[in-house]
Amino acid sequence: MKGLKKSILCVLVGALTLGTVGCTSQKKEVSELQGIKNKGVLTIGTSADYPPYEFHKKINGKDTIVGFDMMIAEEIAKDLGVKLEIKDMKFDGLLGALKSKNIDMVIAGMTPTEERKKAVDFSDTYYNGGNVILVKKENLNKYKTIQDLKDAKIGVQKASLQEGIVKDVIQATNTKSLSKIADVVLELENGNVDAVVISKETTKGYLKQYQDIDYANVDLGESTAEGSAIAVSKSEDKALLDEVNKVLTKLSKEGKIEDFVEKATELAQ
Repeated sequence: MKGLKKSILCVLVGALTLGTVGCTSQKKEVSELQGIKNKGVLTIGTSADYPPYEFHKKINGKDTIVGFDMMIAEEIAKDLGVKLEIKDMKFDGLLGALKSKNIDMVIAGMTPTEERKKAVDFSDTYYNGGNVILVKKENLNKYKTIQDLKDAKIGVQKASLQEGIVKDVIQATNTKSLSKIADVVLELENGNVDAVVISKETTKGYLKQYQDIDYANVDLGESTAEGSAIAVSKSEDKALLDEVNKVLTKLSKEGKIEDFVEKATELAQ
């Protein structure tokens, strides 16, 4: 009889143990959106050398990352009820940082190309810009068509949409890719490259700084138009992405994104 009771007790204990394990295995993971709210911080990755999108500026004597992308990031953090943390890194390392969970999203004037969509999810496009070619003023008559640029040495930011334009549209045979836009433009100023492909919105400060540089009269075509979106981790759970799109829609309807662009452009001068 004692042996029977012992056997029954063992079965009950085993069943309870299995039930506990089963409940544990069925416990749902915290969603990315809820995880951000739980920690009280939204960590965004950017590459702060891309005015007026994002750039460094002395504010009250303190080095600060500003720009209209950062203004949008602040609105998203405010909507989520959390603090904003900004991590500045090389542009070509942003998606890797997102994949490794070092950041929650990328806000860096990033274009949602088909290749990038394979690795991450993108928000709705929040801003559309254009791309231009910069050359030394003394070479304006030398570079008038895409054909003229094929054998030129062209500088461009590494892993950017512009790098794709140099490769696929211009089909340049000689390129120099660097991590930071400021270094790319400096290479042009120093005569180490013949031309630079760059987002038009980022050029005002550089043209003011380097007065011997100007826009080349070369039409890159409508297919090179640049749209910017926010990148988040690829996931079946779209709660975070939905929240981001909700904020972007609200800002767009209220005309605030254009206001942010104007303020950031003035700040970059």
